Amino acid sequence: MKYAIKIHKILTVDTLPDAWSEKDFKELLDRFDFPNAESTDLNELKELLFMAISDFEPDEAARIVLDYKLSSDLTPGQIDQLSHEMLLDKISEEYPEIHLHQALYNVNQLLFKAYNGKFPNTKATIVDFEIKPLANAPATITKEITVKCFAKNLVKNNVALRLFGHQLNAEEEFEEANDILWELCQTENGHRFITSEYWMEKDEFLAETFEATIQFYQEES
Repeated sequence: MKYAIKIHKILTVDTLPDAWSEKDFKELLDRFDFPNAESTDLNELKELLFMAISDFEPDEAARIVLDYKLSSDLTPGQIDQLSHEMLLDKISEEYPEIHLHQALYNVNQLLFKAYNGKFPNTKATIVDFEIKPLANAPATITKEITVKCFAKNLVKNNVALRLFGHQLNAEEEFEEANDILWELCQTENGHRFITSEYWMEKDEFLAETFEATIQFYQEES
């Protein structure tokens, strides 16, 4: 299957849009002993939350935010361990369960800003692009198609190429593509995806315009 791709813009960001809602901030304020916040302004609620967080030790604050965000995915023991580890390491890049990376990124960056840099700074990559199916390639653009196409346009030492070579070469199923790309959506001018800088860094892209031939895994009968 062959596709033609044109990259319009690549951004490196330290906060994702809409990562936290009014409901999130008010629930967290309550957990940080600042209940009944009446504002509906997100920036004001965030500033109130940062003030409330400052009364807590960083690892304790991390435990509270992790519990709010990931209690359905992690045990209390795992949350306690991560609350200490994320002060030292980029857990949102290193945690083995990559389907949790986006949530861990959002937690990390909230705490990074609340504590003025006591937590490691992690970043995300946002790419706006056009993709055109050639010949009989599927017209519906999936995360797997997007990752496989962009893998053809990355430097050889890219971490995704090193970790998922068999999947990218269609030797195995590539379910991990759904977690490598945090979001994939259509825009007025094409498509946009969001991923961790860990998987695709701005300087790792080779060309603005390229063609990619990809294959899909087929289980042997």
